[in-house]
Amino acid sequence: MSSQSRYRRNTHFKWVGLILLLAWGAYRASVIQQQDGSQSADFEDVKVLRVIDGDTLLIEGSRRVRLLGVDTPETKHPRLPPQPFGAEATEFTKQLVEEKTVRLVFDKERFDDYQRILAFVYIDERSLNEELVLAGLATAETQYPFRSDIKKRLLAAEKIAKEQGIGIWSLESSR
Repeated sequence: MSSQSRYRRNTHFKWVGLILLLAWGAYRASVIQQQDGSQSADFEDVKVLRVIDGDTLLIEGSRRVRLLGVDTPETKHPRLPPQPFGAEATEFTKQLVEEKTVRLVFDKERFDDYQRILAFVYIDERSLNEELVLAGLATAETQYPFRSDIKKRLLAAEKIAKEQGIGIWSLESSR
């Protein structure tokens, strides 16, 4: 075998090796990104102008955001009186996000029937959705289609709040 054909073969193997290495690196980066609950290729950083209630925000551009996977007690329902812990949920949300920049992370469905944006809301690395449930100020609503890892986190947070008997779980009717 000539030295020239050995050179071509070695060069060919180097290129194949380089391509495989790059493909493996891209695959690992995508796996890491999928495992990180706070990161998604589908997100938007926005300023919260006002908190409407515990699970609904008004953001720049006069858009409304409905927190995905949680339900706080009603405070502004047209046919219902304010529910217990509704005011506390609203105040909790105000303290965390009002007039601050947050990250909206989107999932399968982008809008609800009322054309509100559906999103998980993050303040730095903290999930507002999860914090509300953990504080006993929201229930986990996992019947809707969204990421199973977040469903598990919300259900775990709800279990903790129930066990501690805090917020809505301190009410006799919730036990």
